[in-house]
Amino acid sequence: MTTFHLTDSALSPIADKVAAGTRLSREDGIALYASNDLLGIGQLADFARQRINGDRVYFMVNRHINPTNICRNRCKFCAFARNADEPGAYEMTLDEIAKAAAEGAADGAYEIHIVSGLHPDWSYEFYVDMIARTRAVVPDHVIIQAFTAVEIEHIARMGDKTTREVLAELKAAGLDALPGGGAEIFGDRTRMAAWEKKTKSDVWLRIHGEAHELGIATNATMLYGHIETHEERVDHLIRLREQQDVSGGFLAFIPLAFHPANTELADLPATSGFDDLKTLAISRLMLDNIPHIKSFWIMLGLKVAQISTAFGVDDLDGTVVEERITHMAGATTPEALSKDDLVNMIEETGHVAVERDTLYRIVKLSAEETGTPAWNAGPIGAAPLVGVSDADSGKQR
Repeated sequence: MTTFHLTDSALSPIADKVAAGTRLSREDGIALYASNDLLGIGQLADFARQRINGDRVYFMVNRHINPTNICRNRCKFCAFARNADEPGAYEMTLDEIAKAAAEGAADGAYEIHIVSGLHPDWSYEFYVDMIARTRAVVPDHVIIQAFTAVEIEHIARMGDKTTREVLAELKAAGLDALPGGGAEIFGDRTRMAAWEKKTKSDVWLRIHGEAHELGIATNATMLYGHIETHEERVDHLIRLREQQDVSGGFLAFIPLAFHPANTELADLPATSGFDDLKTLAISRLMLDNIPHIKSFWIMLGLKVAQISTAFGVDDLDGTVVEERITHMAGATTPEALSKDDLVNMIEETGHVAVERDTLYRIVKLSAEETGTPAWNAGPIGAAPLVGVSDADSGKQR
């Protein structure tokens, strides 16, 4: 019999459900947010994490490329976007994007992650060429994860195509996966107040469903800590869970803490570590059908990200390199970490460090599981990718 040490008796019925593997309800999610028993919630989430992923905590070597901050949408929460004539506006050429991708692959990246603003003058063909040029300069094993659902809708508009047609043509050009950005909060009240120009929640979910049907894996996100309510957070998680029940292609969920600096919402306080850990834990408990919960250290900070592995998190993302979007909103974290840094962060918590690619195919296991010499012996990529099991990757592409 599983025993949880809870200080809030209101969590006892939820603990019984967690122990039995029973899906939590909306009311359960709201009760979790209402509780101050953070350690109790963490125990429940850690139990759920171990049931799904054992003692493994994943990371990857990846390269972020943000090709432009020129954007037709000027959302209130965004410190990244600029008009073309504003100071600080920039745009990369296709040659520059391809060069950055090639450099990332040469440094051992297994993922090239491309996200940027909605440039009003870039053509449909430019976006397709961006993927094709990137695919041409990186090895076959490197995954190209590019364009949020918001960007996919923008590209479709530029090409007078359906979003499904766009996804199919980008896949043919070399796209492997979509990031989870642009979800923000699905609630209509919050979305209209802060992101009235952004892709509607139903459209965001539809685009990810189309990607899943086409064999394109995706991630999902939630931006929290601004003007949303706890009930809206729970509703957001339930809508993702419902979409996953239908299309099954979400690999990981990443709660993103709002950074208010340099935005129109700059008067809002930053999230607390208490709220960050609680949100990560509740995400693990509510999203029983999404295999991985990621703690994005760029937004949370290294210390909270490390502690989060005891609160339902099984992934610390990657080495990143030159992230601009969050740092322009005031993030003080490094723009990159080494592989050794990530391994040390994970192993210090007592978990097993597992290097992965975007699709959660294993690149390398720690010495604890393999019985080999020190984890970081040899260059990245020296160990071949192994077969993907259901436990490692969730629903297959």
